[in-house]
Amino acid sequence: MTKIKPVGPIPDGYTSLDGELSVGGIKASQIVDQHGSPVFVYSRSLLDQRMAELKQAMPEQLDIHYAMKANPFAPLLKHMVSAADGIDIASGGELVMALAAGARHISFAGPGKRDEELRAAIEAGVTINLESPTECDRALRIGSECGVAPVLAIRVNPDFDLKGSGMKMGGGAKQFGMDIELVAGEMEKILKAGAKWRGFHIFAGSQALKADAIIETQIQTLELAGRLAEEAGAAPEHVNLGGGFGIPYFPGDEPLDITKIGAALGERLSNLPDILKNTRFAIELGRYLVGEAGVYLTRVIDRKVSRGETFLVTDGGLHHQLAASGNFGTVVKRNYPAAIASKFDDKPEETVSIVGCLCTPLDRLSDNAEMPRAEVGDIVAIFCAGAYGATASPANFLGQGPAAEILVG
Repeated sequence: MTKIKPVGPIPDGYTSLDGELSVGGIKASQIVDQHGSPVFVYSRSLLDQRMAELKQAMPEQLDIHYAMKANPFAPLLKHMVSAADGIDIASGGELVMALAAGARHISFAGPGKRDEELRAAIEAGVTINLESPTECDRALRIGSECGVAPVLAIRVNPDFDLKGSGMKMGGGAKQFGMDIELVAGEMEKILKAGAKWRGFHIFAGSQALKADAIIETQIQTLELAGRLAEEAGAAPEHVNLGGGFGIPYFPGDEPLDITKIGAALGERLSNLPDILKNTRFAIELGRYLVGEAGVYLTRVIDRKVSRGETFLVTDGGLHHQLAASGNFGTVVKRNYPAAIASKFDDKPEETVSIVGCLCTPLDRLSDNAEMPRAEVGDIVAIFCAGAYGATASPANFLGQGPAAEILVG
C-alpha cells in the first residue's frame, strides 16, 4: 500500500472562484489560457499585505530591505523598490536590474566580486559589503582609479549562527564576511584611505521559523556591532542585521511570530550603547517578503498508473521549481504546498504523485499526496513559488526553456 505524504500548508490569501484557485481575482484556467503553461503568478496584493504586516510589527527605526536574489522578475522588482527601504544585490547583473527598476538605496554583498562589478557599484554610489581584506584593497584601488570615494561596509563573519536556520551563514569558517579579529584593522584602513565607511553587515542564517532563535541572534548581532565599533573607535552609520525570517513550506511548519520579534527588537534598539545611538538599522529579507505571494501553475498532460501508483504528468517540473522537487538543499524529500487548481474546492479522492516532463526520476513536484481526481487538462498549483523558483532552477535543462512570469493584482 502506498504511503501517503501530506503536503505543506497553503499560504493565507488564496481563494477560489467558481471552484477554481484564483490569484488576484483571476481564475487559474484564465491565467493559463492567456499566458500559457507553465507560468509563475505573483500577487501584488499579497506582496503589499506582507510588507504592511511586517512594517506594523517591526520598530519604526528599522529599515526593511528587499534581497532581490529571491526574485528579480522586473515588474515584481519595480514594485518592491517602491515598497522597501532598500535593495540588496549579490552581483553586477543584479545591480543593472536594480538600477533599471529605479532603486536608489542599494547594498552589494557576496564573495568573489569582480573588478568590473566593484567599479560599477562604486560609480553608482552603492554600499559595498566587503567580504575579505583583499576585496577591501581592490575596492580602495578601484575607487582611487575612478576618482570616487567608495561607500564601504564590512560584512562580518560572526562567531555564532542562527539556531534552527535552513542555511547557516555565520559561525566557523565561512566564505562569507571577515572573521571578527580582522574587522578593526580593515576599518582603520578604510578610514585612512578616505573612503566613506558605512558600517557593518552581519548575517547569521536564513529560513528560520522560531521567533526565539531570531531574537537571540539579533541580540547577539547588536552586541557584536557595538563591540566592534568600540574596538575601532568609530560609530557605524548603518548596521544590516541580516534576515533569517522563514516561511512554512512543509507539513507541521508554523508561521513565524513577527510581532514577538518586533517587540523584542524594539526593546533592544531603545537600549543601545552610546556608540550605536545614532546608527540606523536594517533587516534584509527576500523569501519572507515574496515567497508566499507566488504560485506555479502547470497543466496535466498525461495521467498514468504504474504498478498501482498514479502519476499526474505535467508540462512543468524541476527545471522551473527545483526547490519543490527536493533538489535545492533539502535532505529529506517533503511536499511543498500543492493543489489541483482547477478543482480547488474539491475534496481529496486519491493518492497521486505529481511529476514533470523531464527524463529523470528526480522530477517530482509532489510525492504520494492526497488530491482531488485530476484528468488531462487540469491545472496543478505549487505554492510558495515566489522565491527561488524561476531564477534558481535549471530552466534550460533538456532544452525546456523558462516558464512565463506575470504580476497580477
